[in-house]
Amino acid sequence: MTTMRAVVAVGQSYDDPLAHLVLDRSYPRPEPRAGWTRVFVKAASLNPHDLWTLRGVGHPAERLPIVLGCDAAGVTEDGREVVVHPVLGEPRRGGGDETFDPRRSILSEAFDGGLAEELLVPDHMLVDKPSSLTFSQAASLGIAWGTAFRMLFTRAGVKPGDRVLVQGASGGVASASIAMARAAGAIVTATARSEEKMRFAESIGAHTAVAHGERLAEKVDVVIDSVGEATWRHSLRAVRPGGVIATCGATSGAMPAAELQRVFYQQLSIVGSTGCTGGEFEAMLRLVESAGLSPAHEVIAFDEIREGFARLDSGEVRGKIVVDMA
Repeated sequence: MTTMRAVVAVGQSYDDPLAHLVLDRSYPRPEPRAGWTRVFVKAASLNPHDLWTLRGVGHPAERLPIVLGCDAAGVTEDGREVVVHPVLGEPRRGGGDETFDPRRSILSEAFDGGLAEELLVPDHMLVDKPSSLTFSQAASLGIAWGTAFRMLFTRAGVKPGDRVLVQGASGGVASASIAMARAAGAIVTATARSEEKMRFAESIGAHTAVAHGERLAEKVDVVIDSVGEATWRHSLRAVRPGGVIATCGATSGAMPAAELQRVFYQQLSIVGSTGCTGGEFEAMLRLVESAGLSPAHEVIAFDEIREGFARLDSGEVRGKIVVDMA
């Protein structure tokens, strides 16, 4: 076989990102490369990052065409079952942390991503897939669960007994944050836009779920916010004096009112977080396996990818959408 199926961004349009999405059935197979390993992809997930690439935000047009997909799980040529750590960076350039490398990238930015039948990645990006996880579960983890793990435990320092608020319960990072915070012994509250999403949050580990913006019964130690403008005011008011707000995204907008007087008077810590290190990724996998966590996801076929992206763009997704690439 010299060609394969792949999901390719061939152009960019901010207003109509799916206009340049191609489900290619004759994309060239990746050529062998020293220090890189071929993975026969069993499952890969859809991410908002793919839509930003198609919109032309943060992805130069000269890198097109490129195979989309920040997450993948599969089997190597020698039969090893693996999951891909999606961050490519040099720890030395980041002071020992590859997420601080100014030249870091994630899968599908600098080279072809995981939404293809075959993937070629640097050897060090491959981690053994936990035997307790299916390929579709493993493909749910990379970006969303790795990001959530770093936010919770490295950046925000969540401990057993901490009160944690997760804004926007149904997204990939939010649902991962709920599940892992609960598994780590935190008391978890989630916000959602509908009764159905509140029940979803409770089904995956939230002790309590409330409507967006609703005043909490007591202030929390940590807020996990990947929403941005729509929830920022609530995040500032929900956290206790001296508490932490961790942010990894701004899906509703990136320029909320800073309310600096509240930040300094309440002595709040606001920390950003991007991706995760290889060590954090492996620790996340151990937590998922030891706690028996099952990532919330649904599986779709290759031919359903366009519809899957449309649903992801609308915000009507619970957890992750995973593509069966086998």
